Amino acid sequence: MESKAKFLGHPIHQMLIVFPLGLLATAVIFDILSLLSHDPKWTQMAYYMIGAGLVGGLIAAVFGFIDYLAIPTKTRAKRIAAFHGMGNAAVMIIFALSWLLRSTPDTSGNPGIMAYILSFLGFALAGFTGWLGGELVDRLSVGVDRGAHLNSPNSLSGRPATENDTNTLTRNRQTAAGD
Repeated sequence: MESKAKFLGHPIHQMLIVFPLGLLATAVIFDILSLLSHDPKWTQMAYYMIGAGLVGGLIAAVFGFIDYLAIPTKTRAKRIAAFHGMGNAAVMIIFALSWLLRSTPDTSGNPGIMAYILSFLGFALAGFTGWLGGELVDRLSVGVDRGAHLNSPNSLSGRPATENDTNTLTRNRQTAAGD
């Protein structure tokens, strides 16, 4: 099933999810550094990473929802996509709560244990929903061009993925035959 929201021939959702996932994961790393070092600067940096991750996640979600609407009903892909989307909505809520708790740290700059717990929980859930996203693309071909294959033409060529490059196919046959 091809993506309905593309830029330069590639699914926008798949391009955008790397930003919120990376930013939120970085926030968790900063939280760990903060807990180990007792240095509030790491918590402050995590606060900004979470804020940016939330913005990026909302933008990516718009394009994910567009693709979700195009998945045929009563399919495994639709069910997995629903869990993926709901799970990511939960990730966003969990990190938003962690972010809000950080907006009023105590006098030492510590946001409190609940802010840390929420970021770790959100990270674990994001790992699972990321796996579901991989299941959608890698196993169920959601967002993959119809007829895509190892010798598909460049997405910027304007040619369909199903088109065969006869020169490449001839070379591959010759190589396989030992010519």
